[in-house]
Amino acid sequence: MFKLRYTLPAVLLLAGAAIYFFSSQPEERIVRVDMSIREEIRVPEPRPAITYAYLPQYSHKVSYLRHNRLIEYLSRESGFSIRQVFPDTFEEHRRMVENGEIDISFSNPMTYVEIAKSGARAFARIIEPSGSPTFRGQIITRKDNRSITRLEDCIGKTWIAVDPLSAGGYLFPLGLFLKHGIQKSDFKEISFAPGPGGKQEKAVLAVYAGKYDFASIREGTLNVVRDKINIDKIKIIAETEPYPGWVYAARKGLSPKVVNKIKYCMFAMSMDNPQQASILYQAGMRGIIPAEDKDYDSVRELTEKLGLNVEEQGGTK
Repeated sequence: MFKLRYTLPAVLLLAGAAIYFFSSQPEERIVRVDMSIREEIRVPEPRPAITYAYLPQYSHKVSYLRHNRLIEYLSRESGFSIRQVFPDTFEEHRRMVENGEIDISFSNPMTYVEIAKSGARAFARIIEPSGSPTFRGQIITRKDNRSITRLEDCIGKTWIAVDPLSAGGYLFPLGLFLKHGIQKSDFKEISFAPGPGGKQEKAVLAVYAGKYDFASIREGTLNVVRDKINIDKIKIIAETEPYPGWVYAARKGLSPKVVNKIKYCMFAMSMDNPQQASILYQAGMRGIIPAEDKDYDSVRELTEKLGLNVEEQGGTK
């Protein structure tokens, strides 16, 4: 009886509260959707970018650090969106230019004369850190290697080169050997630096570690690796004759207006401007000057002497 006396009022109180709560809620509106009416939403397309690639003579990290500020400068001054892309090999770089995937190519002269066959055209070349518009290949060995003191001592030895399409890192030195009557068959072994990118560094490091008797590299590479090894333990056996320097080329079909604007911005850069000098120095150059396809005829003559077949060369990577 006691429980009933107190339980009944409690039940009535809860029931009243529930009725009040639900009756006080706003009436839910039913929204009817007509699926026959549709509106297409357009996602904004990304702004087209001009692709820029540095032939992968060094690691992708080095390529980025060297040219990132230069690309930012060119983008800012030209008003174009420019994006750096990173081919893994010299051969991939060549194919990407031919396929229109690289708009602006920065490459060695040997690679240039190959991409020129597909319609790419030189429009600028660099002044090397030495102050010259030309560069050389170098043949190096360890300073404590007493068996190699001159070019002829390389006969019968193991050779690590940069890449079959590397100018200073293989083809210029190969031309030097042939000029002295030394054939490829005269070496015990010719190998090429493995893996994507960083091939110049790898060639130096392989000789430094004693894995090969000598290496061929491009002029200026020893300065790039001085933070990795003691370059005082490396000696230069010989240098090739100078050839026209690294070249900027536009792929076939790239708008002349784009090329002319980028050229204008490049040629305006000066070592007399501290900010621009810093950008050029970081990119491994002292300036950018005009270039024409005919500037590289001497390189074409060398490729003919070497009897180069690019498809065969590319297949040895």
